[in-house]
Order: sequence, then structure tokens, then C-alpha cells
Amino acid sequence: MKKYVWPLVIILATLLAVFVIIGFLLIDGPVDSDINNDAMNSKGRTDGKTGMAGKSAIVKEKGSYIVIDRYINKLYLRTESKVILEALCSTGTGAELEDTLSGRRWIFETPRGVFKIDTKLENPWWRKPDWAFIEEGEAIPIDDQERLDPEMLGEFALGFGDGLFIHGTLYERLLGVNVTHGCVRLGAEDLKVLYKNAKIGTRVYVY
Repeated sequence: MKKYVWPLVIILATLLAVFVIIGFLLIDGPVDSDINNDAMNSKGRTDGKTGMAGKSAIVKEKGSYIVIDRYINKLYLRTESKVILEALCSTGTGAELEDTLSGRRWIFETPRGVFKIDTKLENPWWRKPDWAFIEEGEAIPIDDQERLDPEMLGEFALGFGDGLFIHGTLYERLLGVNVTHGCVRLGAEDLKVLYKNAKIGTRVYVY
């Protein structure tokens, strides 16, 4: 009987070790490796499914910062210790558009990464790019004035690089849905709060 004891002990110990390792992995969750920045600490993580980045992405910043969670379309303005604003938003669809005449292609995605607010605009006008006309099956205008739209972006816009903005929308009923061409849309009241509290240089973490 004794000759069977040690093999059983070894098997049980091995199984226990496996269960412990699995338990740690399930509790801790995987880190989003696409965001690499010195300002991101070990608590800045998301599981990529439930999209809890906004509440768990705690960053060591002196002031406030913005977190945009594309999985659940939520925007958070927060500090290391508290959430100042939690807002429903809309982010990029990830869809592609190709101009059959020129062969140009666009991917309408809100990119993941770490950015900074570099522009703050009141009553912004949207200068419609070529893809906006191609998407609607319209001819690209020669007169630049035909590109200007004073209403589409809402009352405020905050730029965070490469033509990307956090701005308002005429279609607030679609907030929470991935419907944009890459920008981040907010409702009017939430946009006012963000515009008032976010400064030039405020970091933007997009998951």
C-alpha cells in the first residue's frame, strides 16, 4: 500500500499547483499589451471583453486624464483616485471604404494608444474630407466652401492628434454604438463637462 502513497501525493500536489496558477490568471486578467507607456502602471488593464478599462485603468498622473473604452463605448475623465465624469460615447466602426476611381482606402477606426489633448475649439466647423463625399456617392467639390459644416461637431471639440477629435453629435440616440469614422462622440452635457475640465496636454488613453 505504501508504494502507492508517494505517487498519489505527487499527483495531488501537481493538480493543486495547476489549480492555483489557473486561479491567479483568472483573478488577475491579461494586460492590454497594445498600450505601452511609462505613465501606465500595472493597474491599467482591461480584459478586452467586459471592457472595464475606465474604472480599473488607474494611471499615475498628477492631474486628470481621459480614458476611452472602445469595447463598451464609455469615456471617463478621472484622476488617480476618483472618476470625475463617466459618459456614454461612440467610437469608430472599424469599417473600410475604398474609392474605386482612385484606389484610395480608409479604415474608420479609433486607434488604441496614449495621446494628448492638443486642441480645444468652441463652435467648431467640420471640413468634410474626400471620404465623406465618396461614402455618400457624391462628387468631391472643387469649391472648399462646400465642404464646411457648422453643425456636425456640436458646441465643442477637443483634438487629440492626427485629425481625431472628441466632439458633439446630432445623433445622440446612437451614443454607445460604434458608428464614427474614428472620432469620439459625446452628448452635449457630457461634452461641456469634459471641455471645462480637460486642458491642453491632458493625456488620453484609448483602449
